[in-house]
Amino acid sequence: QAQLVESGGGLVQPGGSLSLSCAASEVILSYYGMGWFRQAPGKEREGVSCLSGRDGTTFYADSVKGRFTIYRGNGENTVYLQMNSLRPEDTAVYYCAAVDPDCSDYGSNDPDYWGQGTQVNVSS
Repeated sequence: QAQLVESGGGLVQPGGSLSLSCAASEVILSYYGMGWFRQAPGKEREGVSCLSGRDGTTFYADSVKGRFTIYRGNGENTVYLQMNSLRPEDTAVYYCAAVDPDCSDYGSNDPDYWGQGTQVNVSS
């Protein structure tokens, strides 16, 4: 049974927006931090953003700071990644994952759970 299920990827023009969602169980959301990662062909995996499960603190990679927002829907077991001002270099498969509750080293440590991934293409 999938623990994390992503949706919301697709094709968007540069400068456009997309919202990714990650549905998770209450058990996972009550303990873990929730991270978003991406991997483009031929590139290493990148930790994009993280939402602490302990106090709600958010973290962003420099490459997306000011353009992406991570949040949990009110009363929902879903974590979102709102992506604005998208650029061609944002093209990748995006994954959500259950990580350290404080998001410690979320970009370099292996998460405990992964979603299946969703493709984001930014192109004119």
